[in-house]
Amino acid sequence: MTRVYLDWNATAPLRDEARSAMLAAMDAVGNPSSVHAEGRKALAIVERARVQIKAAFGVGSGDLVFTSGATEGAALVLNGREISCGATEHDAVHAWCDPNLPVDGQGRIAVESPENSALQAANSETGILQGGFENIALCDAVQAFGKIPFAFEWSGAQAALLSAHKIGGPKGIGAVVLQQGQEVPALIKGGGQEQGRRSGTENVIGIAGFGAAAEAAQRDLDSGLWEQVAILRDELEARLADEAPDADIIGRTTQRLPNTSCIAVAGWKGETQVMQMDLAGYAISAGSACSSGKVKQSRVLKAMGFDDTTASSAIRVSFGPATTRDEVMGFAEAWLAQYRKFKARAA
Repeated sequence: MTRVYLDWNATAPLRDEARSAMLAAMDAVGNPSSVHAEGRKALAIVERARVQIKAAFGVGSGDLVFTSGATEGAALVLNGREISCGATEHDAVHAWCDPNLPVDGQGRIAVESPENSALQAANSETGILQGGFENIALCDAVQAFGKIPFAFEWSGAQAALLSAHKIGGPKGIGAVVLQQGQEVPALIKGGGQEQGRRSGTENVIGIAGFGAAAEAAQRDLDSGLWEQVAILRDELEARLADEAPDADIIGRTTQRLPNTSCIAVAGWKGETQVMQMDLAGYAISAGSACSSGKVKQSRVLKAMGFDDTTASSAIRVSFGPATTRDEVMGFAEAWLAQYRKFKARAA
């Protein structure tokens, strides 16, 4: 059976550019903190990647701090602070804030005090986009980066989170982006790497892959590849809606990521659909990958006002520029075949 991967929001396939950069970095034997030639070579790899990521994310004069991922980045920025957020935030942010910001039926979050609030740029489950990041304490840009035009410099956010494996880089490496002069107390103390904000020898190989992936992701975005992804997503949703009129396509009437479809058929458990599609050769999810293996309702959909049954019945299909029309429409036919069986059993 040929497998089709439709879970890009969980992790995107590793890019060739990232793989090549990582393989080359493996030959850099030195420690980036060492002053000899070998150390300087390793440091040059780290700093080149920093430049690549800052250019792709439009950082300008801001600072970029490498972390093990966005989860560590959220802890670095939010630890010890009283921050508000919406209940639709990713677990990495939600764990550190008070989810008291109102969320409407379209998944939009109302922010009253941006300097004391965290706000995601794009939701990982629904793809719904937010706006208004001026002076936001923390913008989770993990899902938006590389898929839609977004520049840290013009966003006005005080800080932002990035993760390499969402853009075709390696897992286990991410970054916090800070406005120039913005300080965060170090969580990991020691040798004072990353200007004292995150001690520990840098993950040179992962950082090299992150930089190469960021550069390639920006190139894809500039070339219009993600606009073609949006066309394919719309075709998928039209096909499903045509034969499954009771399927709720979450956020279809609002601005979303170009690659994300969140679909709910009330009463048809999301985890059941994931297993059925897995057996048919299609990798999808029932929500954020950080909640995998946990049978529970979608906190995101509950915050948007959906009932318990619908919140337990959603799946997420997400793909990218490498995904073909045949793969997406093949999934549509496989899903519709199982949908018909579900309706027959429920009749």
